[in-house]
Amino acid sequence: TGQSVLSVQDLVFSRDGQRIVGPLSFEVTGPERIALAGPNGSGKSTVFDLVTGRLQPDSGTVSGRHERFALLDQAVSFLEPDLSVAANARRLNPQLSENTVRSALARYAFRAEAAEKPVSVLSGGERMRAGLACLACAAEAPQLLILDEPTNHIDLEAVELLEQALAGYDGAILVASHDARFLDAIGVTRTITLEAPGTV
Repeated sequence: TGQSVLSVQDLVFSRDGQRIVGPLSFEVTGPERIALAGPNGSGKSTVFDLVTGRLQPDSGTVSGRHERFALLDQAVSFLEPDLSVAANARRLNPQLSENTVRSALARYAFRAEAAEKPVSVLSGGERMRAGLACLACAAEAPQLLILDEPTNHIDLEAVELLEQALAGYDGAILVASHDARFLDAIGVTRTITLEAPGTV
């Protein structure tokens, strides 16, 4: 609490002569919950890629991204689709006992047979919940959770389960979502609005 989890200063990123992001500056201080807003194509996913180091900016700095963070994109791509939920949890947390992993998964409604389902057969909501469950197994939870449109393509029941899961997370959250009710439910207190891309 009160510590800077992420600091973005004068971040600029361009592609094919068009400025996609920036200049953008903001800071996330744990356990803040911040929404990234803007029209489609305004660069929200690009900002996440810059923050996590997937992309390098033209100019500006990102500090804090090498601290503990987790990105949950819409596909929850850190999960191996051919492995079960339980196998993914063990792969990501090899130091934990089987009982500890099973207990963590059960808190996210992956009990017994449900924990043995391959990730590839899960619905969008189940996959998002599985990702959170695997992160929750970790001995040290991420300090910053980055969520890219987490409620897209999932039904209301799945959204409510996701809200409940996030209610138990006490780190910072940076989230892109058009779902105002969801943002309110998870306690977002500040919004950073991106502008549409412009010509460099």
